[in-house]
Amino acid sequence: MKLHSLAISGLITLDLHSLNNEGSEGNHLQTRQVEIVDEKGELHSVNAISGDMLKHIQAEHLYLIGKESSLSFCDGCTNFDPNRINVDETIFKEFTKGNSPADTQIMDLVIKRCLGDDAEGILITKEIGGKKRAIGRKSVLEFGWVVGRPDKTRTESFFHVKFDKQARGKGAGSETGENVGQNIFHRPASSGQYAVVLNVDLYRLGKNDISMEYAIDSQERKKRIQALLKSILFTFLKPNGAHRNTQNPHIVNFEGVISTSASSIPSPMISALNSNYLEEIKNIAGYLNRLTTNSVAVKEFTNLEGFSKNMLDLIEGVEVN
Repeated sequence: MKLHSLAISGLITLDLHSLNNEGSEGNHLQTRQVEIVDEKGELHSVNAISGDMLKHIQAEHLYLIGKESSLSFCDGCTNFDPNRINVDETIFKEFTKGNSPADTQIMDLVIKRCLGDDAEGILITKEIGGKKRAIGRKSVLEFGWVVGRPDKTRTESFFHVKFDKQARGKGAGSETGENVGQNIFHRPASSGQYAVVLNVDLYRLGKNDISMEYAIDSQERKKRIQALLKSILFTFLKPNGAHRNTQNPHIVNFEGVISTSASSIPSPMISALNSNYLEEIKNIAGYLNRLTTNSVAVKEFTNLEGFSKNMLDLIEGVEVN
């Protein structure tokens, strides 16, 4: 199965989670809220999980999968350094002041060296070959916010106390301001149905955006595409985040559609904030296939099991020219 791009539009049901928060005011932890406009044009304030959070989750899964598959990573990605290949002191050492490479040569080297920088994107900001560089590579993945449906999402705040039998009855904290004593605090828990949107330009894996040519062979590209698709699957099977030690989210359901394209036609994607998103995506796919026969495919799923099966079918059927 040739995959040029992939998009996921879905509705995930999460109960009693605290995956993403703004900060705290006093002893109250504040959950993240965003302002959205629904399909009828009405404004709502709803709980949401940042796309940055999902990207971090996916990137961690990608690293673990890649290492098991003997795929290459730079020193920065190996150590989970946010600067990634910029802190790799060995990769660029072959370039000296008398051997100053073109940007496209540097990008080829980066792609060959590291799956993480290839897939997740990077801005290279360092001196290479005696010349200061600013070479950007866009991520092949585009995560949107995970946004609660206004009529199906609620956030509550719960009272907690750090029990200290030595300090019982003495109040919170200490004279030095240290986190000791019997502290009280309020922690949020959110439950609801959340709209998910994700786009992946699979054809860009291994492709140098400057030269517009692939820096790795087709066998390596296939391995990387399969690893990337696995990391996306694992992101929804285990959504990491804040307070999972005592508020591991209840994943109740995940429904939606995976759309794929075998050509430059984009994979259709509509947010599940639109109650008719499934029907619209299927209709759009039908229209797009009038441009190029059988270019766009739609795989609908009604639960997490169905999503897993559809993703595994794609992983096992990957073909690369």
